[in-house]
Amino acid sequence: RHTSTLSRLISELITLPNDSWVCNHTGRSLVACLYEEEHRVRHSYQDIMDACCKGLWPNWSVVGGWLINLAQVIELLMTCTLYLLVSTTLLCDSLSGVALPRSVCSLMSLMFLLPCLLLTDLRPVSTFSLLCSLAHILISLLVILYCLSCARYWSWSSLSLSVDPEDFIVSVGVIIFSYTSQIFLPSLEGSMEVRGQFDTMLGWTHGVACIMKTTFSLLVGAVLTWGSETSEVITDNLPLNLRPIVNLCLLAKALLSFPLPFYSAAEILQTWFLRVGVGSFHPCIQNESFIFFIKSWALLDNYSLLYRAIFVPRFSLLMGLTGSVTGAAMTLILPSLFHLKLQWMRLTVQDRIIDVAILSLGIICSVAGVICAVKGLLKDL
Repeated sequence: RHTSTLSRLISELITLPNDSWVCNHTGRSLVACLYEEEHRVRHSYQDIMDACCKGLWPNWSVVGGWLINLAQVIELLMTCTLYLLVSTTLLCDSLSGVALPRSVCSLMSLMFLLPCLLLTDLRPVSTFSLLCSLAHILISLLVILYCLSCARYWSWSSLSLSVDPEDFIVSVGVIIFSYTSQIFLPSLEGSMEVRGQFDTMLGWTHGVACIMKTTFSLLVGAVLTWGSETSEVITDNLPLNLRPIVNLCLLAKALLSFPLPFYSAAEILQTWFLRVGVGSFHPCIQNESFIFFIKSWALLDNYSLLYRAIFVPRFSLLMGLTGSVTGAAMTLILPSLFHLKLQWMRLTVQDRIIDVAILSLGIICSVAGVICAVKGLLKDL
């Protein structure tokens, strides 16, 4: 977990419960758009976009479908690249005694992820996600237990409510995007045996995540344990005998997190090519060799982005600039717009006000993220 200032930590503690509720609401709103009269008539984010764009302009649904698929692929590939970048950094830290170059560590991380090319359905992906969750729980327990052991040194004077406005805006965006799951929700809800339990499952998931994040931020996020001396990388504050274990667990978590967005990006690309009629020109695209080609291209694209992230100055800000647009759109803006468009007659006045408020929040987060990223880029010119 990364922090820059104590002010941002306080901002995150204030906004965590609200952001959890907002992301839970937009997830439910998006899935509600899959239904008409309690019958599931749509199956993906693109289907919802097509339904919203019908009648607006000739061929506008085609343009909307391209835009939504492009935004999803960019968001997923950027997520994959961030996991690769984190894996490379943690691998370098874990092998610091050998002093391997970052380029070698990045290749080693890529080798660990090559089996992702063989993924053909969601069952192995679900297994990886389960193992990732177990690794996350282990990391949280290790660090929280260490912080509890330091309870006698807690700095209660650090619990100041003074918040920097810019840190507050940035924290809202960071926390909202940490809850991002909207891209996966249509397929997840469609694969459930009892779809009527989706809202309950989503509510419990966001509730538990909120409790875990708040506890972690309060104890581990330096507000109590390390105060204003917190390092930007939280593991740097851990003792030397605990740090390697936590870093190895984080490395495992980053590698196990990679298959889900990678598989989803490959699926979207495959469906996209089939839907636009490429198969009429190249019948082979429906066989396994073409699917393997798509996954290979996606993995190589991730590695090329990782190479730029390592060696190009301020590339992370460019990724942040892109994520501020696609992330806010997929998480806040589009679900609220779709809900208002497709469910308007079924919504109460309160529901409409909530959707408009979330839509406004999404625009603010997107604009604020773009401004912060551009400001950072301009400083280096």
